[in-house]
Amino acid sequence: MKLALFDLDHTLIPFDSGMAWTRFLVARGMLPADAETVYLGYCQQYVDGTLDIRELHRVSVAPLASFGMAALRQWAAEFEAEIAPQVPEPMRALVRRHQDAGHVCAIVTATTRFIAEPFGRVFGVADVLATRSLVIDDTLDGGIDGDPCFGVHKLAHVNQWLALRGTRLEALEQSWFYSDSASDLPLLCAVSDPVAVAPDDRLRARAVGAGWPIIERTQRSG
Repeated sequence: MKLALFDLDHTLIPFDSGMAWTRFLVARGMLPADAETVYLGYCQQYVDGTLDIRELHRVSVAPLASFGMAALRQWAAEFEAEIAPQVPEPMRALVRRHQDAGHVCAIVTATTRFIAEPFGRVFGVADVLATRSLVIDDTLDGGIDGDPCFGVHKLAHVNQWLALRGTRLEALEQSWFYSDSASDLPLLCAVSDPVAVAPDDRLRARAVGAGWPIIERTQRSG
């Protein structure tokens, strides 16, 4: 078995999926006009280390707690149609090449699952490993179900998913992981073929030092 794994934000797509989702809801009047600014403020706190990923998830989904999951699923379908034209063709082609070669493909992202799944459908990738929002009585609770799909937990999510398939990462014939972020180093170091995509400074330094391939954003994938 050969496996190709893809990070989402700033890897398969050149933008933040959470911000795209927020703008989508603001444009439709589901969120207040200042929701983008509020979201960016939370993201900055997270980058600064004053807000952990669980709290970032809680404050991000809190405005949606008054809506049921049926409404969110309907909006997600409309969101899918809106973001499809924004997905870069080179990255679609990259995924297709792996699929055409018979490789198992999955998106592995810290993004909330109900936001990430529309991107999975756009890319034609059925398996989306993402942070799962806790749902109680068909309503977002604000918490995370299990561990966030981030950092070392991203590797754990992949291992759990592969275990359900009766295999493990180190037993695979070949495995790729495409990512832009040094936070993904645990999973990048666990695959046979790590690839940096428009990497942050820390990941770029690691990729150059280790001789990993680097895909720049202006470069056509392949």
